[in-house]
Amino acid sequence: MIITQTPFRMSFFGGGTDFPDFYNKYGGSVISTTFDKYCIVSVGYLPRFFEYKNQITYSIIERTKTVDEIKHPAVRNALKYLEMNEIRLDYTADLPARSGLGTSSSFAVGMLYALYALQGKYVDKTKLAKDAIYLERTLCKESGGIQDQIAAAFGGFNRINFTSDGFSVAPIVISNERKQLLNENLMLFFTGFTRYSHEVSTLQEQATKNKTAQLKEMLSLVDEAEKILVSESNLDEFGKLLDYTWKLKRGITKSISTDFIDSMYEKAIKAGALGGKLLGAGGGGFFVFYVEKDKQENVRKILNDFMYVPFKFESEGTKINFYKAEK
Repeated sequence: MIITQTPFRMSFFGGGTDFPDFYNKYGGSVISTTFDKYCIVSVGYLPRFFEYKNQITYSIIERTKTVDEIKHPAVRNALKYLEMNEIRLDYTADLPARSGLGTSSSFAVGMLYALYALQGKYVDKTKLAKDAIYLERTLCKESGGIQDQIAAAFGGFNRINFTSDGFSVAPIVISNERKQLLNENLMLFFTGFTRYSHEVSTLQEQATKNKTAQLKEMLSLVDEAEKILVSESNLDEFGKLLDYTWKLKRGITKSISTDFIDSMYEKAIKAGALGGKLLGAGGGGFFVFYVEKDKQENVRKILNDFMYVPFKFESEGTKINFYKAEK
């Protein structure tokens, strides 16, 4: 049996510039971090005592005689890609799927890592990220960018750059004290509903063809945000820049925000938040706000209808928690 642990991510700046149609022409960059909420994937070979050959457990339990019968597209395509069968796979997570935290990509990375390990193969984080991108974007034909798979594989607080030649991961170099202060000034809230990110991403991908100027500006904000982080600038400027990039992003397509989400955002700003953004493709999920410590109680009170989720940055990325060779 193999058990992997893969973190979820939150992206602060540059979202949308990780779509191939954009970065192949103009380049792209995001600033994101992984944090201490995880998906756990365990895999092993299914004993040959049963009528079925595969058992896949997530929100439902699938038992099939062939890989082609598996309904979960990522699992089905991963097993076919790696030519594996007679598999028992279990998935659990700290936070709900389809919530803007790159959960599907974290699952893809963790699952592939576990399946490769079950075959007795070592794969580095670059290959894991590339294979997860191939699995989701090519084999499963799901729309979206490519930052989530990279963030989940590598972990940490990074600037990820995209070009037509590939991607690179550059850690944001700041002191532990400054990083901790940033962490302490960020508040995460669940809006209370989820959505299929690839559906929103499809609309966003279509919209971005006519929003090149906005995306170029979002790309330039990555440089500005990095300068704030690595210099001696007041970190509150990071929060104010979040406000600006959120307003810029929500103008790309109407599917990114809703009246409900806009109302929630305005309440937080009036209570003292300097800025924030909806995480992921949009349409629902989690909101992250930058709030000075003396204003955080006000924000929690005004958003008391929404679940507050404390978190800490993490830096390990996907990893194997348990390994026992079976063959």
